[in-house]
Amino acid sequence: MTSSPVPSPAPALVVGEALTDLLVDEAAGIRRALPGGSPANVALGLGRLGHPVRLATRVGRDALGGQVRSHLRDSGVLLTPGSVTGEPTSTATATLDASGAATYTFDITWSPAAGAMAALRSGPPAHLHTGSIAAVLPPGADAVLAAVRWTAPRATVSYDPNLRPDLTGSAEDLRERVETLVAASDVVKASDEDLAWLYPGVDPAKAAQRWADGRGPALVVLTGGARGARAWWRSGSHEVPAPRVAVADTVGAGDAFTSALLSVLLGAGVLGAAPACRDRLRAATAGDRLPPVLAGALDLAARAAALTCTRPGADPPTAAELGR
Repeated sequence: MTSSPVPSPAPALVVGEALTDLLVDEAAGIRRALPGGSPANVALGLGRLGHPVRLATRVGRDALGGQVRSHLRDSGVLLTPGSVTGEPTSTATATLDASGAATYTFDITWSPAAGAMAALRSGPPAHLHTGSIAAVLPPGADAVLAAVRWTAPRATVSYDPNLRPDLTGSAEDLRERVETLVAASDVVKASDEDLAWLYPGVDPAKAAQRWADGRGPALVVLTGGARGARAWWRSGSHEVPAPRVAVADTVGAGDAFTSALLSVLLGAGVLGAAPACRDRLRAATAGDRLPPVLAGALDLAARAAALTCTRPGADPPTAAELGR
């Protein structure tokens, strides 16, 4: 008698932009082209941490697109059908200051092909993650919101606003869309810069706590760069220090944080196909003490972000580099 094959785990699905980061270090006079895009970076990080993952995106068949596709493929990220187009690959010019922090200017089109989003209809993913430009930039943002709404009754969802004010409009223009995505998500990660811009005059910590106290996410994490991070759930919170490292640049650090956070939660079974995983997440965040699964996830996320800061561009760590 032969045993039945063990089914492969359903892949996570990340929806959003993949592009080329053009890194400009004015002090050193260096210009480099490196694969990037916040959602693509999260998919890359999940792949390097051993998770099956697909990316629904838009990338060209040009030389820059080829570099992006190879970069993702080498870490196990599969593109959904329709993600590769005949249009030029989008770019983000990241200008680094003396501390390695980046400011961005963009040349981007976000309009995912129908085939890229149709992958959802073949069956719900283990988990859906989205955010950044793709979640708010027309015309593709409506497709992203539709994907979130379709997935939420079927699997868990995470969201990182990762806002780009110079590209995507005013806080007043975006606030309703961001809050709609937050309310539809189980886990939200945001930076203090995101919330300071989105809610002028409001302490970012209070804004994050308000999201956690609302009807949406079970977990909200606010990152503050070298100041570390803080997590909120409905009845508690926890601060996470940032490891001290020599910083090459900060490009992709927040995305590495997100992918490592999701990796632990996926591995623990508190993210995944609804409703069982969502129920476990809600149960884990029901008390006022830090749940062990969150402690492990936040620790790994902080270490992943710190390690990414030690090397140029969005280059998240592998499981081996994190000692997993």
